[in-house]
Amino acid sequence: MNDNSLMNKAADNIRILSASMVEKAKSGHPGGAMGGADFINVLFSEFLEYDPENPTWESRDRFFLDPGHMSPMLYSVLCLSGKFSLDELKQFRQWGSPCPGHPEIDVQRGIENTSGPLGQGHAFAAGAAIAAKFLKARLGDIMDQTIYAYISDGGIQEEISQGVGRIAGHLGLDNFIMFYDSNDVQLSTKTSVVTSENVAKKYEAWNWKVITINGNDVEEIRNALKEAKAEKERPTLIIGKTIMGKGAVAPDGSSFEGQISTHGQPLSAAGADFEKTIKNLGGDPNDPFKIFPEVAELYRKRRGELKEIVAGKKARYNKWAKANPELAIKKEKWFSRELPDIDWSSIQQKPNIATRAASATVLETLAKKVENMIVASADLSNSDKTDGFLKHTRPFAKGDFTGAFLQVGVAEFTMACLCIGMSLHGGVIPACGTFFVFSDYMKPAIRIAALMEKPVIFIWTHDAFRVGEDGPTHQPVEQEAQIRLMEKLQNHSGQNSMLVLRPADANETTVAWKMAIENAKTPTGLIFSRQNIKDLPAKTSRYQEALQTEKGAYIVEDDLNYDAILLASGSEVSTLVEGAELLRKEGIKLRIVSVPSEGLFRKQSIEYQESVLPKGKKKFGLTAGLSVTLEGLVGADGIVWGMNSFGFSAPYKVLDEKLGYTAQNVYEQVKKLLNK
Repeated sequence: MNDNSLMNKAADNIRILSASMVEKAKSGHPGGAMGGADFINVLFSEFLEYDPENPTWESRDRFFLDPGHMSPMLYSVLCLSGKFSLDELKQFRQWGSPCPGHPEIDVQRGIENTSGPLGQGHAFAAGAAIAAKFLKARLGDIMDQTIYAYISDGGIQEEISQGVGRIAGHLGLDNFIMFYDSNDVQLSTKTSVVTSENVAKKYEAWNWKVITINGNDVEEIRNALKEAKAEKERPTLIIGKTIMGKGAVAPDGSSFEGQISTHGQPLSAAGADFEKTIKNLGGDPNDPFKIFPEVAELYRKRRGELKEIVAGKKARYNKWAKANPELAIKKEKWFSRELPDIDWSSIQQKPNIATRAASATVLETLAKKVENMIVASADLSNSDKTDGFLKHTRPFAKGDFTGAFLQVGVAEFTMACLCIGMSLHGGVIPACGTFFVFSDYMKPAIRIAALMEKPVIFIWTHDAFRVGEDGPTHQPVEQEAQIRLMEKLQNHSGQNSMLVLRPADANETTVAWKMAIENAKTPTGLIFSRQNIKDLPAKTSRYQEALQTEKGAYIVEDDLNYDAILLASGSEVSTLVEGAELLRKEGIKLRIVSVPSEGLFRKQSIEYQESVLPKGKKKFGLTAGLSVTLEGLVGADGIVWGMNSFGFSAPYKVLDEKLGYTAQNVYEQVKKLLNK
């Protein structure tokens, strides 16, 4: 191990760079970064195993930062590791800089996750640890990795820490080590003002090993990490008692450590003396963006050590691959997200079934075909029908990750973040299910998944007021409009940030799953019905016609010289078909359009869009969500019948009648539209 005085100097170097970045940017969070410098230095210079020449090496350890506001600490240690230049650090928080205010995923530079909203980062880490266990159960010790997370007081306070702590402990994730930076200070108060809980006892109750140390002492950090690495039964929480703004000096030369003001503003604005602080830490106040020569040598030496470690692991991998050629091929395919051949057209769907049931049928096929798929459910597997997948595997359990199903319990937000973490790890295809109304619990995670462009699949069932007797608390109304906003929001690659599909029948459901599995660029939301839905009419093969779902919207039925276009998604399309039968009896000619994804439809050529929904044609939209869901497509040419209030408790067929979701009301509304 390295000399402790050298390690202290390296930590001071990180403190200097962190404080200087914030000072130059005139904004940021220096205090926490200065307090955490000792741990991050020990981790990166002595423990974290990765390939300096191949940052995407699948068997690397992974480090997940939860408190994204401590980004200066991460950028600084990555600068010492050769991933960022000093000039890039000087551009912290500026336009076009690779050092944004909160870290954004950049594996090539050592950043495993986008972080900022507290609590999510450590949940991603737990998900990655689950993925690593899943892969190790299939591939063996070549996937023997350690997943590290760094969490702050704020992250511990976020409710998601309950779900992560419970699940990680329950599953015995001994490959998961989390450092808790406990400095007793948060943005606006001391932590004692808002909490008096015993964090150590809480995590011990969740079956974690807990080690409490001086988080600014090199030897204690080192010993704690060694002890955590040796743990083979459970995850480890290292509670490091650190000092906010460690090394900060006041204008009169006295200590300015532990001050609330240093959390979220430059040291000079917080009341400290920046120049004296830099000098106190051994730096040059006139030129603080420097790496001490001995610190540069420390990290140069570590790169050499890592090359030897990686070379040894790769030699073992090559030996393993020679002895297990089929597994080696699988590993390469899984991490490149190469999909197996699936004959989607051969999936036999029963007629006139709920789309959640059709989803279960597809999941049965996926359980057999996609060996690296993991499905999770928030205590609803027999209702969201993810049990179609579960029938062919078994849930994860402590010491047994040979199954492929994660029973999360009632924790939708945690579940979403765990699945995102699995996707961040790579090598697996995660999907998670719950009721659509509970997507509200998942929105913060969905947003970050979209920002990171991670292909997590969200399965949402019980899609509208037809949940029925459970009443308005469980009847989604505004949720579809909310989630479809993500289709309108562009990601940094210029694509729709999310694919959202609400299929109209069983065959559209098959195609929707096909699209979700093949979508490697963004998250996908699949919205399914609770109740049975009549299959849409087809001239040839219904599946072949349903393949047009891939265009976002398509013509289901088309009369020559039609008088109006009827459009909807999901179960409302079949209601339009029934209403059209009544209208045609009076000689009214119609076009019926299924719109499983407006966002995808808007990405088609203008010519295609105009061929399906031409301007100037009368249009009637039917949606069980807010009217705004279809108003953009209907425009000034027609009207939308939607749900503009919360739902009601009653059998769903009664609600159909009371709320106007019937063939008769379609007939009446279209007649009004056409003035007939």
